[in-house]
Amino acid sequence: METPPNAYAVCRVADIANRRARGFSLLRIDPGADEGSGGVPFHVVIVRWDRRVHGYVNRCPHQASNLDFEAGQFLDPGGTRLMCGKHGALFDVETGSCIDGPCLGAQLEPLTLAVLDGDICVLGVTLAEDAEPDDETDEEC
Repeated sequence: METPPNAYAVCRVADIANRRARGFSLLRIDPGADEGSGGVPFHVVIVRWDRRVHGYVNRCPHQASNLDFEAGQFLDPGGTRLMCGKHGALFDVETGSCIDGPCLGAQLEPLTLAVLDGDICVLGVTLAEDAEPDDETDEEC
């Protein structure tokens, strides 16, 4: 498969257990910033659900807080929905739609993902390639 432009590997599919979610801190080039100004933090959550992957910006639509109230805790106690740890809003894993809580009817901001050669890649954003990576990867596919 030909790699689409602006496809960046975030992790391997095998790095996320089935029916689990994992957060990543990336650096995105701000489209409105001067060239060479570096990146801005771009926090995302990726869910592996059976044979599919779903990705969202890690930001609750209620008050723009991160979903994980504890590092890596994205799912409700039953493990079936994404949950905002701050306000308890519940989101459908496949659609990102809020199904219960203070932002009922709102939606998480989706990411366009593709699985390329076993890597989960984010598409349609420009990441800061030469930024220092943290413990997660943000390299181009």
